[in-house]
Amino acid sequence: MSDWMKAVCQTAAATLKKQDPQLLRLRAEIEDTRHAIETARNHFEQEVDPTLIDCCIYEWNAAQLRYQFLLRKFKSREL
Repeated sequence: MSDWMKAVCQTAAATLKKQDPQLLRLRAEIEDTRHAIETARNHFEQEVDPTLIDCCIYEWNAAQLRYQFLLRKFKSREL
């Protein structure tokens, strides 16, 4: 896990102590999206058909963009 991801997780853990239900849902969405990124990356690494490789790239990029969006949303609610 990268340093910035660890920092986000630590910040999230501190925030979750407040038990804000919206932040709990948002944190769950972030984790689901992080899992989707890993899944898309794994599919990309295993795919051999050029058309499906393109699909994997789009899926991977979309998951990364969603992850960035959710992190920004989480940080703005945290403040």
